[in-house]
Amino acid sequence: MRVLGVDPGLTRCGVGVVDGAPGRPLKMVGVGVVRTPAEAEIGPRLLLVEQGIERWLDEHRPDLVAVERVFAQHNVRTVMGTAQASAVAMLCATRRGIPVTLHTPSEVKAAVTGSGRADKAQVTTMVTRLLRLDAPPKPADAADALALAICHIWRGSAAGKIAAALAQQQSARPAVRQEYRR
Repeated sequence: MRVLGVDPGLTRCGVGVVDGAPGRPLKMVGVGVVRTPAEAEIGPRLLLVEQGIERWLDEHRPDLVAVERVFAQHNVRTVMGTAQASAVAMLCATRRGIPVTLHTPSEVKAAVTGSGRADKAQVTTMVTRLLRLDAPPKPADAADALALAICHIWRGSAAGKIAAALAQQQSARPAVRQEYRR
């Protein structure tokens, strides 16, 4: 499975592509950041994020896109920019028929480090180890994007299999006919 992880941000939107499957070695395919100028208007910045995400989708052809779920912060302006960049990533993937999943920051940290309260340095260290990289990916947004992809490969595919098994179980049950008497 090839997953494009997206750590949404308006100034720096981390992107990382990982190939792998649960129980098998992971391989980093690509990592980077889509940047926009902080002084630019919101519309052109969102367009730059879209163009960057589209380039990554064209080049790497992922099976799935994993995006960090936006969570509430005290800084509303930061949350808005993050949410807008997140929506652009989801739109780009959905337009192409690529499934999108959302993972919370604590879910990603727990999947990669074993602790949902890990700091950025711990996440970067584990991403570097898990992908057998010579050097840590920089900036932190890029490492976070790789962590999202790893999280989905390990956790998301398992959740998907459970959901598929439950759906299959439901469809295999014989229909129960109920009669109502008045």
